Amino acid sequence: MLSCIQPTGEVHLGNYLGALRTWVGGQHENDVFHGIVDLHALTVTETPGVLGDNTLSLAAMLFAVGLDPDVATIFVQSHIAAHSQLAWIMECTVSYGELSRMTQFKDKAAKREADFVSAGLFTYPALQAADILLYDAQEVPVGDDQRQHIEITRDIAVRFNHRFGDTFVLPKAVTPKAGARVMDLQNPENKMSTSASGDGGIVYLLDEPTVIERKFKRAVTDSGSEVVYDRTAKPGVANLLDILAAATNTTPEKAAESFTQYGALKSATGAAVVEMLSPIRKRVLELMNDRAELARLIRRGDERAEAVASATLARAHRAIGVLPR
Repeated sequence: MLSCIQPTGEVHLGNYLGALRTWVGGQHENDVFHGIVDLHALTVTETPGVLGDNTLSLAAMLFAVGLDPDVATIFVQSHIAAHSQLAWIMECTVSYGELSRMTQFKDKAAKREADFVSAGLFTYPALQAADILLYDAQEVPVGDDQRQHIEITRDIAVRFNHRFGDTFVLPKAVTPKAGARVMDLQNPENKMSTSASGDGGIVYLLDEPTVIERKFKRAVTDSGSEVVYDRTAKPGVANLLDILAAATNTTPEKAAESFTQYGALKSATGAAVVEMLSPIRKRVLELMNDRAELARLIRRGDERAEAVASATLARAHRAIGVLPR
């Protein structure tokens, strides 16, 4: 099973409760590969020096949340040359028409219509196909917005196998285990996201405890004063109850029974989140202060990923008939 993440911003509570915590739980159920896909981030990176720092801090975060380097393979995409090499083969196996029909490209290009639109944004699915096929991934957990990318990966693999012989495993898109749904604390109608207009509604995993508590105390609630779990009528309260339930391993409905006032709910949720995130923050800071240990952990995953990826690339080269060195 393969799941990847781009190093394009700080990890927030929504990332953790919605995805990363399920990665930690799933690492003992499957043979898992988790890639930090820094090459994909080049489609939006224009400032020098930022990408490497983001990659390093994201790696520290993945280890800190509980991914075990003895169990899960955590690797950096650009460290594995096979990704770029197979990506070119994928570009030569996918058509211009197929790439031009990709919904995400059309949406993102339209949003940046007046700005520079990278060709990498257009060929992105070819690199993503290489990411997936290199590890013989049978299952790729994705949301609905990414299913088209798995479909085109399957189409590319089928075409390659038809041309050159059975080489690639056909991946299947699977619905990831449902994590907690975390909404913006200032706008509970929207998911917590770094694309929000301000940081007030976003809880970052590296926020100081006092900052986290302050953000929850300022969280938007709803009219009335009754603490009940109702996403439609009370989205602000429901968001707090969802977060509190996820942090304390209970249900939102059960959590609601302990409160009669919004203020107490905000304080309790903030305190529970601080308690949940404190060990993670501590471990991230330890790793960031011990770069040698962090580099060792990254190298360990890179070496495991390299062994698998290079074998797959060699298999593809043999199938094509590329002249060996």
